[in-house]
Amino acid sequence: MKRPLLVVLVLAGIALLLLAWRLLAPQFREAPTWSGYIEGESLYLSAATSGRVTDLAVRRGQRVAAGTRLFLIEPDQQASQVQQATAELEAARAQAEDARLGQRPPEVAILEADRDSAEAAAREARIALNRAEQLVRRGIYARVRLDEARAAYQSAASRLDAARRRIEVAQLGQRQDQIRAADARVASAAARVSETGARLRTLSPIAPSAGRIEEVFYQRGEWAAANQPVVALIPDDRVFVRFFVPEVAVAAYRPGTRIRFRCDGCPDGLAATISYVSPRPEFTPPIIYSRESRDRLVFMVEARPDNGARLVPGLPVDVYPLGERR
Repeated sequence: MKRPLLVVLVLAGIALLLLAWRLLAPQFREAPTWSGYIEGESLYLSAATSGRVTDLAVRRGQRVAAGTRLFLIEPDQQASQVQQATAELEAARAQAEDARLGQRPPEVAILEADRDSAEAAAREARIALNRAEQLVRRGIYARVRLDEARAAYQSAASRLDAARRRIEVAQLGQRQDQIRAADARVASAAARVSETGARLRTLSPIAPSAGRIEEVFYQRGEWAAANQPVVALIPDDRVFVRFFVPEVAVAAYRPGTRIRFRCDGCPDGLAATISYVSPRPEFTPPIIYSRESRDRLVFMVEARPDNGARLVPGLPVDVYPLGERR
């Protein structure tokens, strides 16, 4: 009789343990997380001109600060073009200054000769008019001769005025044309100086922001083609967290929402701000396949971390679901 009772008590105890485990196990079980990884967008830095790599200041995996010189393509040819453009600019400026000083053009010299001839004719006509007036008063010339002398003088004076106006117009017009042409040459030469200077600067690009050198495609002494990347840089502000949220939970994830995540070897308390939520669902990517999630539809979400410098692209991460406290 005691043996059946013992068996019943043992079975009851096992049942109680199973019930307690069913009730209490979820509290101790680790909460689910959304899987993802660290991603980085690369900048491919190149030179606008072909040439030999004369200096390489970085190596693969190195961290660089903003403004760091990365490499140098041989600058001799571009430097000579800058010097030539600068000399052309100085010559254009000198021509513009001479134009403003008012050099006499050849056409004005011809008009001045006409003016001198008109002045001489006007003087002679004036002398003839004075003589005619005296002779008319003395009764030697008839009145008609005085009228003729006066008309000849007025014609000569009109010719002289016209010659003087032509000189003024020619001097003013041609000088203004020369000044405008000289100013245009100065502007063209200045633009060439800016263009060649900009090309010279592209031979030695700088890091636009702090980041990590992802790849070096050419070494010192190698020939790099124009616009062919020499260095690939992942800026810290282009590092982001990419993770995948099940379709039943994606409605809570919107741009601007803060999320928390963790990764192996990373410091605690990592956080990021959601910048993009894919509008289309997809099957769980192969890199995060598991038996529990490989058949689920998920939405890709990207978030910008608070400090991308501490994160290495390619590192797996676990993102805490919104509302989880850790």
